[in-house]
Amino acid sequence: MGAGVGAGRRRRGTAAGLFGVALLVTGTVLAAGGGAYAQPSPAPGGHSTGHGDGGRGQGDQGGRGDQGDQGQDDQGKNGHGKGKRSGDPGNQGTADPATKGGTPAPGGSASPLARPAPAPGAVLAAVEARLGGTAQPTAQGLQQALAAALGDRSLGTVTVAVGDAADGRLLYGSGENTAATPASTTKLATTVAALSLIPGDTRLTTRVVKGAEPGAITLVGGGDPTLTVLPADQVQIAGRPADADTAPASLDALARQTAAALKETGTTTVRLDYDLSMYTGSPRHENYDAENIPLVVPLMVDEGKADPKSREDAPARVADPASAAADAFAALLKAQGITVDGKAKPAAAPAAATAPVLGRVDSPTIARLVERLLTTSDNTIAEAIARQVAIAAHQPASFEGAAAAVKQELGRLGVTMTNVTLNDGSGLHRGNAIPPAVLVQLLTLAASDQHPTLRPVLTGLPIAGFTGTLGKRYGSGSGAADAAGLIHAKTGTLSGVNTLAGTVVDADGRLLAFAVMAHTDADADAARAALDRVAARLASCGCH
Repeated sequence: MGAGVGAGRRRRGTAAGLFGVALLVTGTVLAAGGGAYAQPSPAPGGHSTGHGDGGRGQGDQGGRGDQGDQGQDDQGKNGHGKGKRSGDPGNQGTADPATKGGTPAPGGSASPLARPAPAPGAVLAAVEARLGGTAQPTAQGLQQALAAALGDRSLGTVTVAVGDAADGRLLYGSGENTAATPASTTKLATTVAALSLIPGDTRLTTRVVKGAEPGAITLVGGGDPTLTVLPADQVQIAGRPADADTAPASLDALARQTAAALKETGTTTVRLDYDLSMYTGSPRHENYDAENIPLVVPLMVDEGKADPKSREDAPARVADPASAAADAFAALLKAQGITVDGKAKPAAAPAAATAPVLGRVDSPTIARLVERLLTTSDNTIAEAIARQVAIAAHQPASFEGAAAAVKQELGRLGVTMTNVTLNDGSGLHRGNAIPPAVLVQLLTLAASDQHPTLRPVLTGLPIAGFTGTLGKRYGSGSGAADAAGLIHAKTGTLSGVNTLAGTVVDADGRLLAFAVMAHTDADADAARAALDRVAARLASCGCH
């Protein structure tokens, strides 16, 4: 069939949207298996009372330049893009499986913006029965359906791949094996590797331990960029209040625990240092601009924002996130009656593995962090998760080690890595290169019943017209409005680069995976709208 949409077909397409809704709902059920391999841990020591980073993350939405965070798509202010398993409890902190009062937290619920939904069993049963009887799109049908949309001059040089999410088979491609700059769709590679290596209910732990000398304490960075100084009523994620599963750990809760432990021993004055030994290499991203991404260090609060409450697309970042976090912690200790003697300084050596713990707080689960970084295209969280991949793969926790670890794990999963080049985990680096067929492979892996632990990759994708970096797209007059809700996709934008990769329910109710990658001199808004119309054509046809 062609791309025409009759009333009957539109009814089928709209009904097929239930599959997309069901997919979001079932993230909670399917991804919960991700934590089956993790050992139980104590209830988080501050996660339930601490709250969010107050920011929107960085990634596909912004105003000027390359990638930013939450306004339009991936564009930020100055030509750059958005944006573990922790090691041992000594040098690298801890990353623990999620528990809530002894009960494992869900490992793959819907994105932070999604509302609770009813049990999906009946919906899925009906959809699966329907999918079993639908015809698969053909290469000729897809070519005919997409030809006009792909010919839009706003796309410039464009490559595309479309696959069947049910069996992973590539159905259509044009330049599908040609490597192109992925921008923030790089985050698909990062998150698939992360959830493959790290149990989804793992949490990143920030600790305070006794120092080697009397009266000394050490704040140990555990790689959690969402640790917050904000009180509960000021925490928002993507513009909405955080819930129990998404609320970041609280620095104030950590200070209260530490102060209580110190007072039990009669200590009211301490010297404070901070341990950054979890990461290695330079903390400065090649496209560092102190707005789209801060220095990448294992200790920071509120993603290194100068103003934790900032809702800007690419907020100003502090020059030294670790020092700023330590200073904030010292101030919170003072409020609890503990005086810090002098200014906090970097630790001369990593904290000992056997050092007594005075306090600890835990991040949301890796599954929740993956969903958040994909929905909002958060560069900072993406780079933190990439370093957890490196640690889990026994690689250096650096930009280079993280990129090598992601490639290694994806290769182990069977992803074709021949033409793939990675330099970071966020997609800010213009030297990254991924063919559209590989992005489709990543998405079909996440949809496969052989890899249920990858499901948060799908539940974290922005939903056309509703959430994250697609929240303001697919509106009336866009030429793609009929596809709102049917497309769940990761966006990517750098100057001259626009990408879109995700899943779409076609008019017959079949779930397809697609990737469209454009290199163009056209206006970014025009290019993004053209990409949306390509995806909308997939939603409107059976393409037989």
